[in-house]
Amino acid sequence: MTDSPYDPSRDLQRRLQELKSRAERLSPLDIHARMDAIRSAADRAGFDALEGLAHLSAQLALLPGCRVATGACLDHAGDALAARTAAERQAVLAAVAARLH
Repeated sequence: MTDSPYDPSRDLQRRLQELKSRAERLSPLDIHARMDAIRSAADRAGFDALEGLAHLSAQLALLPGCRVATGACLDHAGDALAARTAAERQAVLAAVAARLH
C-alpha cells in the first residue's frame, strides 16, 4: 500500500470546508484558532493570498460581527487559494474589505 503524497491545496480546501460548515456553531475563539491554523498551513505551503485572508479572518473573528466577517472571508477562500501573485492577494483582500464596509 502506498501513501498518497501530501497535497497542501487539498488539505487547505478540506479545512476551509469544515470551518464553513461549522462556523455558525463555533465560538469566536474557536474560529480564531482554526483560521490561525489555516493561516499557518497556508504560509508554510506558500499560498500567500490565503495566508493573508486567514490572518484577516482570524483577527476579525475576535471582533463584534464575527459571523458576517467570517462568512465574507470564507466566501473568498477559493479565490485566495487560486491566487498566485501579490496583486491577486490584494484583490482578494480588497474584495473582502468592500463586502464588510
